[in-house]
Amino acid sequence: MSRRKTLQIGGLSALLIVVAGVVWWKTRDPGDLSTATSASVVPVVAPAASAVPPSLDGIPLATADAAFVTVPSAANAWGGPRTDQQATLSDRVVEYRIEAKLDPDKHTLDGRQQLTWRNRSAVPVRSVYVHLYLNAFEGQGSTFMTEKRRLGFGFRSDVDVKDGDWGHIQMTSVKQAGQAVPWHFVQPDGGPSTDHTVVRMDLPQAVAPGASTALNIDFNAKLPRVLARTGHFGSFHLVGQWFPKIAVLELPGERGLTAPRWNAHEFHMHSEFFADYGLFDVAITVPKGYRVGATGEPQGAPVEQDGWVTQRFVQGDVHDFAWTADKRFAEPLTATWRHAPDAPEVKVTVLFPPEYAQNAQPVLKATLDSLTYFSDTLGRYPYKTVTAVVPPWNAEEAGGMEYPTFFTASSYANSDAGTMNGYQLDFVTIHEFGHGYFYGILGSNEFEEPMLDEGLNEYWNLRMIRDRGQQIPLTTAFLRKLGLGSQIDAFAFERLQGVLGEPLDPLGANSWHRHSSGSYGSVYARTASAMRDLEAQLGKEATEKAFKAYYQTWKFRHPGIADLQASLSQSSGKPDVVAAIFNRHVYAASRVDDRIEKIVSEEELPLQAGTSAGPGGWKELTSEDVDKRVSELRKAWKKANPNAKKDDGPFPWRSTVEVRRAGIAVPQTVVLRFEDGTVERFSWADDSRWKRFSVVKPAKLVSAELDPLKQNLMDTRLLDNGRTVKADRVASTRWTLEGASLIHTLFALVATL
Repeated sequence: MSRRKTLQIGGLSALLIVVAGVVWWKTRDPGDLSTATSASVVPVVAPAASAVPPSLDGIPLATADAAFVTVPSAANAWGGPRTDQQATLSDRVVEYRIEAKLDPDKHTLDGRQQLTWRNRSAVPVRSVYVHLYLNAFEGQGSTFMTEKRRLGFGFRSDVDVKDGDWGHIQMTSVKQAGQAVPWHFVQPDGGPSTDHTVVRMDLPQAVAPGASTALNIDFNAKLPRVLARTGHFGSFHLVGQWFPKIAVLELPGERGLTAPRWNAHEFHMHSEFFADYGLFDVAITVPKGYRVGATGEPQGAPVEQDGWVTQRFVQGDVHDFAWTADKRFAEPLTATWRHAPDAPEVKVTVLFPPEYAQNAQPVLKATLDSLTYFSDTLGRYPYKTVTAVVPPWNAEEAGGMEYPTFFTASSYANSDAGTMNGYQLDFVTIHEFGHGYFYGILGSNEFEEPMLDEGLNEYWNLRMIRDRGQQIPLTTAFLRKLGLGSQIDAFAFERLQGVLGEPLDPLGANSWHRHSSGSYGSVYARTASAMRDLEAQLGKEATEKAFKAYYQTWKFRHPGIADLQASLSQSSGKPDVVAAIFNRHVYAASRVDDRIEKIVSEEELPLQAGTSAGPGGWKELTSEDVDKRVSELRKAWKKANPNAKKDDGPFPWRSTVEVRRAGIAVPQTVVLRFEDGTVERFSWADDSRWKRFSVVKPAKLVSAELDPLKQNLMDTRLLDNGRTVKADRVASTRWTLEGASLIHTLFALVATL
């Protein structure tokens, strides 16, 4: 999911931080979710028993606070590494065969589903867990809506929910081998009893180790008005998280486990998804005249009957399926792409409404460029299709969402190249495509470890922006007329919103147990900045090699954060460097704040003293004697050096620089620059809170700088990393003008939310 129109914007000053807070989901203190109350809206769902009996097999659920683990997975986790010699890209656990019919006027779905699930464990399974994500939007009592209300913040652009806007999903029949399957709503994370996003099904027949079972499920659903990730507006329908989806049974050796457990969580406001890989075979029926785009490859020509058209899509080795339908879509923009002459062809399709026709070509180009960049820097794109959707007017919350081989971009009335809107359209397209790798192919657990998807994806997106030489435009007509700078580096801009000053949650925390919406949002920027700092220490090529190895080892296997650390450590050959970054930022919430505290450069003049030289024995050198001697030496030196600079003279200069530390210790380099062009470098690699460096040289000190190579973007304030002996107002003047431009841009963005 993208932050969309917030565009990774942060602050350059207290005012900018306030503005960025407004842009970044209006962050403030979350309050206590434990006091959540029942909804005032009665959900439309099947009845459940008042007390849920224990599961039939005793296999536990992941705990409500499940997050990162520090134990790497076993070598054979998730079926072991995938190679090109295997029959399928993934170790397929599930198979979904679904028939769905959309009534676009009522915004309802009628569905029939055969879900086949394989028991990977070594124990018989009698109870399985299934997600009903659409029930997050059934009323105010869901966990999603309760958190939204209790946190007190808007979700992205904070669409108001009005009467008639709610949506839900109902299972009308569940059978195993012809026998009815009883089921119960459960709240694995301790959410309100009115949350109905997870059910437990108690199977009449146990599923033996290694065996499979088929569940035949009839369901109907009503799509909500688009308010987050899925829904409708007018004739436009984005159908995401719309079918009953089985949870993941994790095994010993996977993400630190020593016994099997079900990984199923309620649909939280900031959580996304986690599911097994498998095969999807989906037949979608819509009225004639509607265009359909979906995950996977179309199978044959559409079949028309009685004014309805059915299209079938099939895709293997994915863990989700989404689609869209709209009678207003214009003629799609299409292209083909190949990574190499002998590689399979990928068909790229952009669906868009007429009012945003100018967005189609930029979205197509950014998608094609992303295919090339991600294939070159991580690994080959393994599918044959990519479908991008530009949402229509007033359905912006459908934008910035990712599903396998299918994503939604942004939409702008003015997206000219060189403008902020143009950059945002480009970036969101790259970001949502990139999820196809980190969320899709790597299958990260977005519930428990959002850093592995949102964070790593953001980092790789910014690498692509950097490597193509692209800058973020901060242009206003006024500053352009003045000829002042109007662009900023993408990584430099990213760190501005990373909540670096007082991080309250480690990057490895789960998506819902966080201090605030802003803390969740900082996963994007802080991860990108931390990984960029790691890259600065490992080197660009070594980092890319390490991530290629991570992708190759863990594609289609659901790695955890500890697996990422182990892979990067092994591939880079620098485990200590990798561990330092993970210990500071992933497993802890640490602040980096080093600064140049003091800078002084003074002449080393003769001192008042006594001397025993000469026939008279000891003699006092008075201050008058010293001043006279200094004056004589200066006159003699200037006579011998008539063209010398003002500060040059017969005496050396003692230059002293003091550095201070207000956060954790990170390796730093201190550079001192002198008037004669010479440079002195010092290392500050210990954990001391301050350090003083003193040098005596013929030349006067000009400036001192911490971290000249910008290896520590996680530093809270970079402006205090450099100081000059003489006051220099150039930087402050420039930052004031460009800060004014950024404030102007931020307020313009707030107005669009």
